[in-house]
Amino acid sequence: MPVPTIADVTAELTRPDAPLELETRIIRGVPTRCWKRLPTTVPQLFEVCAAYAERDYIVYEGERYTYAQAFERVRTLAAYLQTACGVRKGDRVALAMRNLPEWIVSFWASLSVGAIIVPLNAWWKGRELAYGLRDSGSRVLLCDEERAELVVAQLGEVPLEHILVARPTRALSEPCRDLDALLRTPAEPAPVAIDPEDDATIFYTSGTTGEPKGALGTHRNLCANIGSAAFARARALARNENPAPPFTGQAAALLSVPLFHVTGCHSGLVAGSFNGNKICMVRKWNPERALELIEQERITQFGGVPSMVWQVLESPDFARRDTSSVLSISYGGAPAAPELLKRIKQAFPRVSAGNGYGLTETSALTTSNTGVDYERKPDSVGVPVASCEVKVVDADGTELPRGAIGELWVRGPNVVKGYWGKPDATARSFSDGFLHTGDIARIDDEGFVYILDRAKDMLIRGGENVYCVEVEDVLYSHPAVVDAAVIGIPHRVLGEEVGAVVQLSARAEVTVDELRAFAASRLAGFKVPKEIDVRLEPLPRNANGKILKRELKRQLGWD
Repeated sequence: MPVPTIADVTAELTRPDAPLELETRIIRGVPTRCWKRLPTTVPQLFEVCAAYAERDYIVYEGERYTYAQAFERVRTLAAYLQTACGVRKGDRVALAMRNLPEWIVSFWASLSVGAIIVPLNAWWKGRELAYGLRDSGSRVLLCDEERAELVVAQLGEVPLEHILVARPTRALSEPCRDLDALLRTPAEPAPVAIDPEDDATIFYTSGTTGEPKGALGTHRNLCANIGSAAFARARALARNENPAPPFTGQAAALLSVPLFHVTGCHSGLVAGSFNGNKICMVRKWNPERALELIEQERITQFGGVPSMVWQVLESPDFARRDTSSVLSISYGGAPAAPELLKRIKQAFPRVSAGNGYGLTETSALTTSNTGVDYERKPDSVGVPVASCEVKVVDADGTELPRGAIGELWVRGPNVVKGYWGKPDATARSFSDGFLHTGDIARIDDEGFVYILDRAKDMLIRGGENVYCVEVEDVLYSHPAVVDAAVIGIPHRVLGEEVGAVVQLSARAEVTVDELRAFAASRLAGFKVPKEIDVRLEPLPRNANGKILKRELKRQLGWD
């Protein structure tokens, strides 16, 4: 039988009475396509999770918690927040810790009492943490010991009243309390009525330029990824001519990215909890440890950002580990070179690979490219999930025809309300329900989206636009290159010249001249890097997987 079109698959998956049926709701005055039959609030999600009581839920460095055990701790902490900390609906509760079981418990407990949870970047230093606490107006902080020490030094500058510390190794002083001790006595919280449009989260943007902005998300935004992820999987399966037999066991996911960003939280934790997944966490990312867990825990899905997949494939331990349990590899949060798919198919012949596109402001997934479609168009981030609308616009906000290059705008139930406490920034970035992403893109005749560059990072060499992603993809396609970043080098006459930094495989033998010749055989002359810095160590990235190009510029004196 012929493979159904994307339009036909979408119509079938979202038809009336289907699990992924869509409905139109008016949200903040804008008609918005929403998932009709899926959870839209955290309490509704908890009802689903109750059916998984005896399943493994969280695995962390030798510790193991079932769904029942974890949610008993959630209820206990929720009751403590209400009674001892006075947390009420709409209060902000900050969360600053590395990926620990207590992160998940703290997240769910805060949301269940109607608080707005504020996950802070665990890579931030004291000054940055103080900024997030002040900006959000958080009165309570749930954190690990390392973050507690940084925050206590800033207490004169933040409005905190309660600090609950996970896994302390020494005596705590006011206003700190031992989070683990209070979780030992089960308690039940008072019920709180929660609506899908109630405020739920403040996730801070990565702050690669200027101060981070807090993206204010609702319960509907938080839960939107449940439908988006399910739709993306179902669409890919329906488009596959030779699908594998359905998997009937418990899925086991390796959570390799930070929970304090939407990829780890919304895509990994929220969607994974709805599906009853076993979520395996590591204290710190390491490809050898990842391979060990894949073998021990029979991991069925892993990914993160593309560089993590590269590291697993390049690991000297790869050949000696049993990776036969892996059924899917997905990634996002940073550009993925088409060459990566080739390497995945060589190493995992039966795996469904895919990438996607999303932002903090879109609560993770917006487009998905998986399975046969990803193999057809590996340089695309895919087609929007059924609940999302995308368009490419010019500088005036006028929609452009298919194939034209402009700024990508996104609308859907996943798009946040705006930026916390920043009405001017909100007005600049949101209009008629659409988020102005700041990403330069084009959409082809089939609806596949291609991200070409960030508007503010695009190079202009002698009047010619150079889209960094295009050049990076060519460099990635060289078998010796593991990672690549294209950066503008100031030039007196041309304005900017093209520069590149590449990380090579440990076994690579290639010269800069050979790399330039390789690029020149595939790119117009003005796009070929004038300078290439070659290194074996990983390129610097922030916690969301984005390469820190400003740091590279500083290191190389290209700023």
